[in-house]
Parts: sequence; structure tokens; C-alpha cells
Amino acid sequence: MDILEILFKYHKSFLGALIITAKLSIISLIGATIIGVIFGMFRISKNRLLRGISTTYIELIRGTPLMVQAFIIYYGLAQVLRPFGFSWAPLGGAFTAGVLSLSLNSGAYMAEIIRGGIEAIDIGQIEAARSLGLSYFKTMRKIVLPQAFRIMLPSIINQFIISLKDTSILSIIGIKELTMNGKLIAANSATMVMPIWIVVALFYFCICMLLSSIAKYTERRLSYGK
Repeated sequence: MDILEILFKYHKSFLGALIITAKLSIISLIGATIIGVIFGMFRISKNRLLRGISTTYIELIRGTPLMVQAFIIYYGLAQVLRPFGFSWAPLGGAFTAGVLSLSLNSGAYMAEIIRGGIEAIDIGQIEAARSLGLSYFKTMRKIVLPQAFRIMLPSIINQFIISLKDTSILSIIGIKELTMNGKLIAANSATMVMPIWIVVALFYFCICMLLSSIAKYTERRLSYGK
């Protein structure tokens, strides 16, 4: 059975898995962006406690594998909180745990992207805003972050690509995304394992190439100041 036959036979299964992968990536990117903004601002804060919290979070997440983090959140957290009646099942099960794992993981890298974007803005603008009576957070929200976002956008898209590929790791907690879907199909079709994994790889490749093209186009447009 060749690749086209596999696509024809299992197209509904792959489409469902692709939708789950896309949902994981998009929701996690939104969560990571929120986390990144918070901890990115903590990172450049003059408050030593906030800087310490941000540094600890970033170094802890970046220093441990996503697979271990997913195990801790899905299995470890459920076990620790079980005496209090906690269960992932009513909260969306493995999908919610996967989103949380990926959001926390990507958020650490997003925080560094946002920190770099904020520090790229001329300090004079911040000082001028503060001299006009704007609070620190209002200065960030109305003046700094909109400009920084323009600088950060290509890096954010690249982080999205990384997060999309990292969804494959979440197959270990039972989420039926593209990789898990490939495992299940391959388990029932021992004679065509290679074509199945080629199909899975092609799905990732096509999506990542599309996003890479968007990132390059965006970077090119921004470099021209348009």
C-alpha cells in the first residue's frame, strides 16, 4: 500500500488528528503568549522578587524536557491532588493537561522573546511616557508592547512552529494528535509502517513549511518598514 492509498483510506482519521494538533498548538500559543508577557515583564522589572520568580520559572522550564513536564502535570499533579477530589476527566482530560504542559513550556521561551522585544525599544520612550504620568503597566500596554510586538512577530511565529512539532511529544499522555494517530494506524497495519510514518512526517512538514513561509514574509515586510 503506497502513500496515496494510505491517505485515501485513513483521510478522516488524519484530518481529525490534524484538527486536534492545530487546536493544541493554537490554544497553547495563546496561553504561552499570556504567560510570556507576564514573565517577560517580570524579567525586566526593577523588583528583585519579580525578577527572581521569572528567572526561576524560565530556568526550571528550559532546563527540563517537555515530556517530563507533561508526566508531572498529567500524572503527578492528578496523584498529588487526588485526596482533594481532583481529576483531569471533567476538565477535558489529557487534552487540557497537554495544553497546560505546552503553554507552560512555550511560555518560558516566549518570555525571553518578549523580554528581548521590550528591551529593543528606546528607553527614552519609556521615560517620556512615565514623565507624562503614565503608570508602568499603562506605558507597557499602550506604548512599548505594540512596538515590541512588531519586532517579536517573526520569533513568535517560529515559536509556534516549534510548539506545533512539540505536540507530537504529548502523544505519551494519550492525546490523539498526528503522532498518536500514526501509532494507532501503524499498530493495526504492521506491513506498511514506513509509508504511514512518511504520511505523518509530510503533514508536519507541509504545515511547518507554510508557517515558515509566513514567518519569512513577515520578517521581510517588517525589515522594509512597511
